[in-house]
Amino acid sequence: MCFLHHSLFLLAFAVKPTNIDVGIYVNSIGPVSSIDMEYQIDIIFAQTWVDTRLRFNSSSSRLTLNSNMVGLIWLPDTIFRNSKNADSHWITTPNQLLRIWNNGKVLYTLRMTINAECQLQLHNFPMDEHSCPLVFSSYGYPRDEIIYKWSRNSVETSDQKYWRLYQFDFMGLRNGTDVLTTTAGDYVVLTVYFDLSRRMGYFTIQTYIPCILTVVLSWVSFWIKSDATPARTALGITTVLTMTTLSTVARNSLPRVSYVTAMDLFVTVCFLFVFAAMIEYAMLNYCAYSLRRPPAKTQRMVYSSFNMGHAPRSMMPMGNSLFWQEYDDNCLYECLDGKDCKSFFCCYEECKEGGWRKGRIHVNIGELDAYSRVFFPTSFLLFNIVYWVSYLYL
Repeated sequence: MCFLHHSLFLLAFAVKPTNIDVGIYVNSIGPVSSIDMEYQIDIIFAQTWVDTRLRFNSSSSRLTLNSNMVGLIWLPDTIFRNSKNADSHWITTPNQLLRIWNNGKVLYTLRMTINAECQLQLHNFPMDEHSCPLVFSSYGYPRDEIIYKWSRNSVETSDQKYWRLYQFDFMGLRNGTDVLTTTAGDYVVLTVYFDLSRRMGYFTIQTYIPCILTVVLSWVSFWIKSDATPARTALGITTVLTMTTLSTVARNSLPRVSYVTAMDLFVTVCFLFVFAAMIEYAMLNYCAYSLRRPPAKTQRMVYSSFNMGHAPRSMMPMGNSLFWQEYDDNCLYECLDGKDCKSFFCCYEECKEGGWRKGRIHVNIGELDAYSRVFFPTSFLLFNIVYWVSYLYL
């Protein structure tokens, strides 16, 4: 075994660079962290090269050595360029294999777990697809000294049922070779890409369905009488707060990216629909209240103009408000006489047939709920069609 002690020195520089054949066996992948933008992978990393100083004559064509002999021979200084941290397995013994053939060929394998960076592009989240790379090269030997090559069966995988890709489906893998140019020289870089596609089941149950149901719940107020202020106000505030909570929870599973994701767009539009349903009732309540109760100056002007002919009618209390019946009669006469031509809302049935209404758009404020019952569901349905077709098929 004296030849092993002589291999403590580095390989002497030769005319030809040393070829390192690389193979990877993937034990498992996952989990993938969208917040940290990294993934975990457990691999057996195999490197094969020829060291002519390790040739020997023996009846056996190869020697299988334990991990204690690893430190006595030259090894490639391979590094994983996109790894955040990596651990070798040492239980119950170091998970290393060293084989030497009589012609000087060396096989060195090592089992390790690596947390590698994966820059996720989350514009289509949660309908996104990613290619997570595993990049490695020599640390100190440029291309004219070491050349990395993929072996014949370069990348193999184990049974995927043991993988921990909870939110992703494994779509396949591919490998490639590049040259990295630096001030220290040109380095051969090998990369294997793991293609992943996100599963939507979790986000459909936790975000999309609750958002849709909350929007539909906000439409219930359109079938509640407009004078039921406590019921409609409570329903509107509850749905708005629910959408705020759902938006916060949906964002917790994402990093703080500065762009809008597909889920952000959907949650925001749902929030706007819920908020618009509440604003609709505020408009209805305000307009109905304004038409029912005139300003104080108008009241005095109305009574002063009619006091010459007859005495004003008495005011009748209705709940916490006063109903000005005399004012209603006067407004009706002014509307029919064409004095109310600038009004946008038409509050009397008799005004609808007046000739002064030609060329003008008038909306019956009392039927605003009826309009909303059609407009809100139709527009929300059209939004869903455009949203899902755009992100799933385009």
